[in-house]
Amino acid sequence: MNVTLRQLRTFLVVAQTRHFRLAAERLHLTQPAISRHVADLEAELGLGLFDRNTREVHLTAAGERLQGALAPLLDQLDTLLTQTHAESEGLRGTVRMAAGPTPSAELVPPCLARCARDYPELRVLSRDRVQTEVIAAVLAGDVDFGMAIDPPASRELHVETVLHDPFVLVCRHDHPLAALSRVGWKRLRHEPLILLDHSSGSRRLIDAAFAEHQIDVQPTQETGHTHTAFRMVAAGLGCTVTPGLSAPLTPQLVTRPLMPVVRRAVTLVRRKDRSLTPAAERVWTLMREVSAERGG
Repeated sequence: MNVTLRQLRTFLVVAQTRHFRLAAERLHLTQPAISRHVADLEAELGLGLFDRNTREVHLTAAGERLQGALAPLLDQLDTLLTQTHAESEGLRGTVRMAAGPTPSAELVPPCLARCARDYPELRVLSRDRVQTEVIAAVLAGDVDFGMAIDPPASRELHVETVLHDPFVLVCRHDHPLAALSRVGWKRLRHEPLILLDHSSGSRRLIDAAFAEHQIDVQPTQETGHTHTAFRMVAAGLGCTVTPGLSAPLTPQLVTRPLMPVVRRAVTLVRRKDRSLTPAAERVWTLMREVSAERGG
């Protein structure tokens, strides 16, 4: 059976107006076109839907049954098509993303604020996760995309770098290194260090920087969050190396550039075999723009 949506819509308008000419006017078609669509539908169904005479049109019993069932179905279809079109414009829908602690704190909030301002019917759910969980969520399809730090190479992931974030030293304002405008990595050889643990995407990059300068790192403390590390530094337990994005803004702690500069890549990641929805593509673009502004 080859019944078209145009034939069904034409039938419904004729059934509502009980007149071929009025149906033609409403649908902006010619009356012969209306008659042809109805005749083709009746031929496909193998039964008559209207009893016609020169003055008026009446529904047959089959036509009445079809009208009663078809009207709500076409209403539902129109609603679905309208919603789908709105999603294609990025105006509504739900987008799920995951990000590591630093991007979640520094980059995601301004992106969410822009979405709330510009696309009030677009809902963005952000999950704050450690690096390994971000990658796992993307690969499992639990989120549309994620933000990760220098993720390991993978054939399954599409990766776009959106920000190069330098590592910095954080120490107390009364620490001897606070008197310097910049600090060499080798100056940290004998300093008690408080570092992020290996669940962080930054830790392997920090270890690699120390190894390049032939420094055997034996941290006095390892933490899962930069905020904890900063509190330990404030308590006088040592210094910490942290991404510039997460550098604290307090009178008690100071931030100094580490030389030579070592940067980490903040990236957007998604599965290669899954295209983003228009709504997710819009949020991806906003995350790119926010990151570029912060990097600038």
